[in-house]
Amino acid sequence: MLIRFNKPYGVLSQFTPEGRWRGLKDHIDLPGVYVAGRLDADSEGLLLLTDDGALQARIADPRFKMEKTYLVQVEGMVSEAALSDLARGVRLNDGPTLPARARAVAAPTGLWPRHPPIRERQSIPTSWLELSIREGRNRQVRRMTAAVGLPTLRLIRTAIGPYHLQDLPSGTWQEVRR
Repeated sequence: MLIRFNKPYGVLSQFTPEGRWRGLKDHIDLPGVYVAGRLDADSEGLLLLTDDGALQARIADPRFKMEKTYLVQVEGMVSEAALSDLARGVRLNDGPTLPARARAVAAPTGLWPRHPPIRERQSIPTSWLELSIREGRNRQVRRMTAAVGLPTLRLIRTAIGPYHLQDLPSGTWQEVRR
């Protein structure tokens, strides 16, 4: 069984809650499924769960370099220079990243509201980019955008390899037909 879940902001990639963060058990009541990969509590979007250990390893293990795609709302305006830097790979404190696919995109329409909403400063515009990476370092996308001068305000994972979020509402899950 493979489940795709649209993880809301404030939910951990584990079943048990911790501190101020809720757990998956508030949304998914299926025995025997395990998370394949992680998504930070302050990030939203596609999280895969499965009862198949081999599939879980293929999805989660960095050695398989399964591409992950994100919609990222950033503070400031996305420039060609920033996109070029992201595409080449940027230097982080734990070493350089692999090259990424990066492009500026229009603000998505029909996006669910985030609770709590992102902070907005009237004097600083925001913009969106789509970023695809093949690594899974801790908070990597946030660190990459910050390295090119674009702090992340909202981060939504839209795809993991061939699996896509599509129009799955926030906080809901669906079994994937394989």
